[in-house]
Amino acid sequence: MGLLELNRFMSMRRDRRRRPIQSHNGLETSAARTKDSPCPQDDNSQSEKKLKYSEPRLPEDIWHRIHSLLPLRDAARVACVSHSFRHSWRCYPNLDITRKTLGLEDEMSSSFKISSTLANITNQILKERSRIGVKALRLEINDFPLFSTSCDLDRWLYIAVRPGIEKLDLWLKLHSYGAAVYNFPCPLLLDGSGKSIRDLHLSNCAFRPTARFGGLRSLTSLSLSNVHITGDELRCLLSSSVALVNLKLLFCNEMIFLEIPSLLQRLSHLVVNDCKNLKVIESRAPNLYSFKYVGALVRLSLGDSLQNLKFFHSSWGLFHSTCKNHPHMVPNLEAIDISSYVGDTLVVHVPGKFLHLRRLCIGFISPDYDYLSLVTFLDACPSLERLMLFVEPVAMEQESVIGDSFHDLRQMPGHLHRSIKDVQIIGFCSAKSMVELTCHILENAKSLECLTLSTFVHGGIFCSTSKTGKCLSMSMDRIMEAHKALLVVKKYIVGKTPSSVELKVVEPCSRCNPLKI
Repeated sequence: MGLLELNRFMSMRRDRRRRPIQSHNGLETSAARTKDSPCPQDDNSQSEKKLKYSEPRLPEDIWHRIHSLLPLRDAARVACVSHSFRHSWRCYPNLDITRKTLGLEDEMSSSFKISSTLANITNQILKERSRIGVKALRLEINDFPLFSTSCDLDRWLYIAVRPGIEKLDLWLKLHSYGAAVYNFPCPLLLDGSGKSIRDLHLSNCAFRPTARFGGLRSLTSLSLSNVHITGDELRCLLSSSVALVNLKLLFCNEMIFLEIPSLLQRLSHLVVNDCKNLKVIESRAPNLYSFKYVGALVRLSLGDSLQNLKFFHSSWGLFHSTCKNHPHMVPNLEAIDISSYVGDTLVVHVPGKFLHLRRLCIGFISPDYDYLSLVTFLDACPSLERLMLFVEPVAMEQESVIGDSFHDLRQMPGHLHRSIKDVQIIGFCSAKSMVELTCHILENAKSLECLTLSTFVHGGIFCSTSKTGKCLSMSMDRIMEAHKALLVVKKYIVGKTPSSVELKVVEPCSRCNPLKI
């Protein structure tokens, strides 16, 4: 809810109070006139004008509820002009103290000036909460520790983190690479202060829970980014977080072995992103639904409940080994997203088939890859409904269907894909094997409804929608290839497209990426 919604609400309350009410004897009376005034007054009276602009009479808890739903800047503004909101501001429960919410994103101001102002405002706001506490705190600290020291942070956190707080988000940006790291005070979460926390997000600090740490029984979402924490320390934290549903670990480079205990019965989503020294991920959580991994090859043990698998910037060997080591997981998968430089290694050998797979997304395929070989992968996915290919915008290193080297297109008869409805190829080019794959899909995907061929490799970032008013630039070689691909679509694809299939062709913007001859 923002100021617009608040104004509408107050207007409705005023209209309701001024609405004529039908009395039992059939006469209409004015609610405002009979309730608020001891004597009749005409519509032009000063009292009526005062009533028109006065605040609606609501219980105090309703004012507090309305105020708590406003963003921080709006809440502070209405507190300056409203007596009721000024009173509730003293116990406003949701503090979102960032440059954006405080309006400090002035490009003309220096970074140091913004950081200093942010630190001063943070100190003033939290001083007012020294006896109250908050329900949610999002704290952004810039250029640490120049304007906010470790002592300042400790004091602010001890003010805010008390029994009843539900969300804590601490975002630190260090002044320099060698700046001192803030040690988050783990004792702060003991003695009942952390029992009510449901969301905990920490970045750019050290977090060192010990074996006796057990204060986060209500925690459902945990996100650690650039946090100094070892695998053993994280295990101490997880062992007491039995309500955890979402776990996200980003750039936690001290971690070597990630072990998730079986007592996390509710854990369903796990994200591990570029933890450079990580070697092993072992999960015993029985209901893990989604796993996203970005990074190098690691040893995985995930259980068989997984249904959504995402590998980014990883080798295909990781995908193969995961499927091989979890044969009972393969039939349960419903969505797979993989991006990697794959070469000619994309040949899936797994026991059984991906019986329930409905969404397959493959990205960053190398320029010399034989795209037609994907047909064997599609055969292993009888329920597949949506296929997306994202091709890396690098120089093509295989035969094109345009030029003297043209040969007859290959076919792979006997491969029917009865469930595929939507196919998108981002980075479509004139490569012979890509044209062969596209023609194969048109001829053998009997349920196909939409085929999208985009020769513009940057997805949906166009000048009409981007903040800069320009499309992302393409190299001249890529622009030339895109126009070759358009010729291929006209020559080989349009004629094979059934009338029941919607063909969408996306080409480079002629204004931002013109073809120069």
